[in-house]
Amino acid sequence: MNAVESKAVRVNIPRALLNRTGNQRWVEVHGATIREVINALDAAYPGLKFNLCFETGELRQFVNIFVQGEDARALQGLDTPVPPGATVYLIHSIAGG
Repeated sequence: MNAVESKAVRVNIPRALLNRTGNQRWVEVHGATIREVINALDAAYPGLKFNLCFETGELRQFVNIFVQGEDARALQGLDTPVPPGATVYLIHSIAGG
């Protein structure tokens, strides 16, 4: 693995979105913030951003993102820094009743 590859962010894809990534549970992209990671995911897997964000670019209310175990909403939202080599979890809330 070269130096550039080691700086990739590892992203866990929720089961509901596996069809967007060709059934890959883990993918790697580059980005210094959550916003950049989402944009990189959308560039690699077109349409994925629509499942995570509204057309305005803001995170959908039922999507939670954790960076190194911390809830990005409780940090800086989409501007939360993502360190090189970090693990990011995308979590969809499930509603029912």
